[in-house]
Amino acid sequence: MTNDHSKRRQFLASLGGVGLGLLIAAPNAAAEEEADEEVSANEDLMREHGIIRRALLVYGEAARRARQAPKSLPLVELGETAALFRGFAEDYHERALEEAHIFPVVRKLKAPVAKLPDVLLAQHQRGREITDYVQRLAKKTTLGADADGLATALESFVRMYEPHAAREDTELFPAWKAALGEHAYVEMGEQFEDIEHRTFGRDGFDDALERIARIEVEFGLADLSAMTAALPPADAR
Repeated sequence: MTNDHSKRRQFLASLGGVGLGLLIAAPNAAAEEEADEEVSANEDLMREHGIIRRALLVYGEAARRARQAPKSLPLVELGETAALFRGFAEDYHERALEEAHIFPVVRKLKAPVAKLPDVLLAQHQRGREITDYVQRLAKKTTLGADADGLATALESFVRMYEPHAAREDTELFPAWKAALGEHAYVEMGEQFEDIEHRTFGRDGFDDALERIARIEVEFGLADLSAMTAALPPADAR
């Protein structure tokens, strides 16, 4: 009987150890999960550029259709792309983040990067003018004589924003991060997240991602494998 009681006590003690281990492990696992979900300021900015670049792909396809087969251009989805660009890219990403918090810091640095915000701001403003134009035309039932003008506007928009986003990723954002220092940079990441939640009431990136994915289906751009390049031709002999 004594041996039975002893074994029982050892068993209960081992359960207590397991329970304590679970209590310790649970907060650690939660903390690790939370850490994994944290996104730095520059990572946040650059994945937002991913949404912008996917919208540019839609605009490129829309321009091609406007020139070659205007009736095949889904104007409703084109309007949705312009609305996404207006709300997510222009009002939030550009105005609330870049123009309010990044450009002022970089303007105080040494040339040539200090001059970059002025060029980028001018391009933001031109982009907004083009977005206004696209939204007006997207409300029409047919393009008619506006087809070529729309194609030209979309092509120039894409031609401007591709190098624009590339310069921001490789020059503007790194210079801004270096100027802030690590502590202020982390704080800005938290502030950007707060701005996103205030602006959209939820995760703005996830919402934008869902919207652009639906639009890509209508433009035949959803299948990434279809974008794989063909083999190069054989060398001329």
